[in-house]
Amino acid sequence: MNYNCNHTMKTIQSPIAVLISILSVFSLILPRATSDPILSDFLQCLPKQSQPTYQIFDAIYTRDNTSFQSVLQHYIRNRRFSTPTTPKPLAIVTAKHESHVQATVICANQHGLQIRIRSGGHDYEGLSYVSDVPFVILDLLNLRAIDIKVADKSAWVQAGATIGELYYEIANKSKVHGFPAGACLSLGTGGHFSGGGYGYLMRKYGLTVDNIEDAKLVNVNGTILNRKSMGEDLFWAIRGGGGASFGVILSWKVKLVPVPAKVTVFNIQRTLEQGATDVIYKWQYIAPKLPKDIFIRAMPQVKNNTTNGTKTVEVSFIGHFLGQTDNLLQLLNARFPELGLQRNDCFEMSWLESTIFWADFPVGTPIDVLLDRPNGPAAFFKVKSDYVKEPIPKQGIESIWKIILNIEKVWMQWNPYGGRMSEISESETPFPHRAGNLFLIQYWTFWGEEGAETTKKYVGLSRKLYEGTTPFVSKSPRETFQNYRDIDIGANLDNQTNFETAKVYGRKYFKGNFERLVRVKTAVDPQNFFKHEQSIPPL
Repeated sequence: MNYNCNHTMKTIQSPIAVLISILSVFSLILPRATSDPILSDFLQCLPKQSQPTYQIFDAIYTRDNTSFQSVLQHYIRNRRFSTPTTPKPLAIVTAKHESHVQATVICANQHGLQIRIRSGGHDYEGLSYVSDVPFVILDLLNLRAIDIKVADKSAWVQAGATIGELYYEIANKSKVHGFPAGACLSLGTGGHFSGGGYGYLMRKYGLTVDNIEDAKLVNVNGTILNRKSMGEDLFWAIRGGGGASFGVILSWKVKLVPVPAKVTVFNIQRTLEQGATDVIYKWQYIAPKLPKDIFIRAMPQVKNNTTNGTKTVEVSFIGHFLGQTDNLLQLLNARFPELGLQRNDCFEMSWLESTIFWADFPVGTPIDVLLDRPNGPAAFFKVKSDYVKEPIPKQGIESIWKIILNIEKVWMQWNPYGGRMSEISESETPFPHRAGNLFLIQYWTFWGEEGAETTKKYVGLSRKLYEGTTPFVSKSPRETFQNYRDIDIGANLDNQTNFETAKVYGRKYFKGNFERLVRVKTAVDPQNFFKHEQSIPPL
């Protein structure tokens, strides 16, 4: 149960009287809510710093609230960070107005509390909702307004809205516009966009950050800034450098992109016995060089061999074409005949329907699924990532198959680059992985059993797979995608932010852009209030 004033306020002309009334009610609640003096001071500070018109009480959950656990769990996607031993926040502020965000930043700063900023909960290492020091979660799930402006091909979207909601609202206004974001519909736009999120339109239109025109951010002083008032350096930094190092993203202004009335999708599976190794070997040479309108993901995973009961590797080739089936067949049968694409493999649908297909729902699923929100963690998992610059030889691919067959509970995504991704400079945004990359690999190891030993086992297997691909991926540094957060590549622990430690993971995520991000951080947050285990440090 959240804080409930149980108090009907009469209309009072004086704002001071309103504030006094609010504070008096809050002071009655606090003794029952907490005996922690730091938390008590923080909670008493909040109504003083937020607008009286938008009462903050109903947005606050402490550990004494009966709804605290459900609110905490609802936006955790990885069960590794929802165990009884996982550190819990002192409070969760589910901001319902921008002034609640401002108040949380100001009060946490004043009273020495760390904040973790959560917009969708897909942070693979839980850094947006777990900390080893006293902390509060600033949860943006209620800030989800979306304003589509078809006339100027733009939209303002608040950070707590999901990309499924954004897709739905765009299609409500236009059947020939879309936005290049991810396939997982419950991603929060705050973190997904600020980390350089991508999807199946990336070869045509680039990343989310390549299509952002403005933003609103709360800085360390609690001030709301837009692109003009924050300046181009900070605006550059939050488009791919991770917003949580620099402030709290309130909303984004994004550029809508044109899409045809009908697109074509397909999903073809090939097992090892059906020549999957030869097909994916050829895919490496072809997929990054196809026309920009085509995106074909290769997804290897371990499956039961139905013929003899053994395990095999099955590779799904999942495609998206900004056009109709006839043109797709003509193009792929000429450029990639090894795939063996047939007309009955293809489905023509609207762009909006294709977003549901990419979220792995059956063709024909009602579009309302785009509005579904997550409901707690489903599985334990560990994710890692790599960039590939030269085709992996067949022997190398076969060595990868041997590793994943021993793990079994693992799948991979090989996502092709090229197209628009090769046209944008490495320094245009903090996201540096552009020309020269053939594809991005995501490794996803998962399990359902609880227990520290089981987790240790599967995390170890994930690392073994990562080690096994070392000869075939980028080097000096071994590049990694920031939105696939991986604490193994380096982390600042014990609430410290050491520059030399940060440089290790920073250069893997950002390459030469890391130093510029540090300069921006030093200018806008020199005391390092906004931090986590893999944040950008000030000098």
